[in-house]
Amino acid sequence: MGNTSKASHEQKGDSQQNENGLNGDEFSYQQKHKPTSEFNSRDEYLEHELQIMAPKRWRPNLPFRDYRFEIEDTIPAMAATIGKVVMVGAIAATFAGSLGLDQGFILENVRYELLIVSIFIILFSGFLLPTANLAGTHGPLIPLIPIVVAAGGHPMALGLLIGALGLILAISKGGSMLANLTSKGVCGGLLLYLGFVGTISQVNKLFAWADGIGMAHIAFIVIFCTIILYALLEHWGKRWLAVPLSCLLGGTLAFAMGAPFEFQTGPGLPNMNPMYWWGENTGWMLGLPTLESFVVVLPFAILAVAMWSPDFLGHQVFQKINYPERTEKVHMNIDDTMTSASIRQTFGSLLGGANFTSSWGTYIVPAAIAKRPIPAGALLTALFCIIAALWGYPMDLAIWQPVLCVALIVGVFIPLLEAGMEMTREGKTTQSAAIVVFSSALVNPAFGWALTMLLDNLGLVGCKERSSGLSKMSRWVIPSIMFVVLTAVMASVGMLPGIPALIPSLG
Repeated sequence: MGNTSKASHEQKGDSQQNENGLNGDEFSYQQKHKPTSEFNSRDEYLEHELQIMAPKRWRPNLPFRDYRFEIEDTIPAMAATIGKVVMVGAIAATFAGSLGLDQGFILENVRYELLIVSIFIILFSGFLLPTANLAGTHGPLIPLIPIVVAAGGHPMALGLLIGALGLILAISKGGSMLANLTSKGVCGGLLLYLGFVGTISQVNKLFAWADGIGMAHIAFIVIFCTIILYALLEHWGKRWLAVPLSCLLGGTLAFAMGAPFEFQTGPGLPNMNPMYWWGENTGWMLGLPTLESFVVVLPFAILAVAMWSPDFLGHQVFQKINYPERTEKVHMNIDDTMTSASIRQTFGSLLGGANFTSSWGTYIVPAAIAKRPIPAGALLTALFCIIAALWGYPMDLAIWQPVLCVALIVGVFIPLLEAGMEMTREGKTTQSAAIVVFSSALVNPAFGWALTMLLDNLGLVGCKERSSGLSKMSRWVIPSIMFVVLTAVMASVGMLPGIPALIPSLG
């Protein structure tokens, strides 16, 4: 009888919670949380934290009630802030060069974007959509910016179209559908290609910088010491510390060997008035877009959103590889990430920011290595971005080549290589991976993904048993449509090597 009364009391309590819009699962994190002292190792504690979280979509997720802050959260936040300063700076600088804007525009817009992104990080990844990765920067679009400007494209028009198309894809759950159609071999090949190309690119950039100051030996010593440090951290099981320690090591070594560095960007605030940024003689000096502006940038917007799926998939898979079992609830949700990225893009463009958004790789990769969920590190990233924007000096340090290059190598590209190799160890995945690398080298990773997904799902490469188990829609209809649309858009803007743009005004 006592047990019956207790059960009735608990059921009554549950009913009361449901009346308040809450249920037992939402309190399960607080109920199941245990202090670090009850675990044999730090890894066990972090894995338990991932397993007991119960994130809620479109409802408040609060620190200490639904998740906690750990020292490991500072690492992805630091890497993300460095990556954001660099990538937004690259976009703003490319636009400035094409439009004839001065250096002041670049600095002020980067500061503006750091403040804008902080608001949306807190709102979505930290509060309402805790499984949505942070909305970062769309790096592959940077080489297309001069083409957009030459064709008469307007940055606000391009940003608004990316936001609208991305939202359509998110609402229709097209992003997760395309991810489900991508095999391990295709995804692993993408990670291998991106990791290898990115590593080589950063090594070359560091040597070019060192040659430019007449101290080529600095690049060799910095990279050699970084390799040794990374190997030791791997051996000690402390790989999540790679970003801060490598940045500290690279910057200290370079400065000690005589590399020039000085702080130039002081404290300050950017202009917060959108009308300033979209004025005729201020900010972008372009005024507001016309209908023709939207027509011109439509192919680029389609291409940008089409590139999201392979990018998002690679980030989600990286979590799956590093997280333990029974953590599916905290994995990055592709459709929610597209939703938050689209909304952030729309408002960012209306406000006057230069950023074009995608999934934030320099955040999610270190976070997955550190075995941390998205929300807590997201809030720290927002805090670090605000500090960098207002203080100014951290921006100079983040873009100094010895710090920047090693941060991207050990924080993003080497882990991508490791994840790609992990995914292509079994079965016939190496066939698909090789085709992805081959076709990505021919055009770009988006083309490589679309082509190999089609060939893989048809059963021409990879696992034949997987192909035979797919429906007609999944086997060839959707992959064919995706490949044709993506290739047609690339052809229209002149992205297929050796083939002139089909729409001359865009080439």
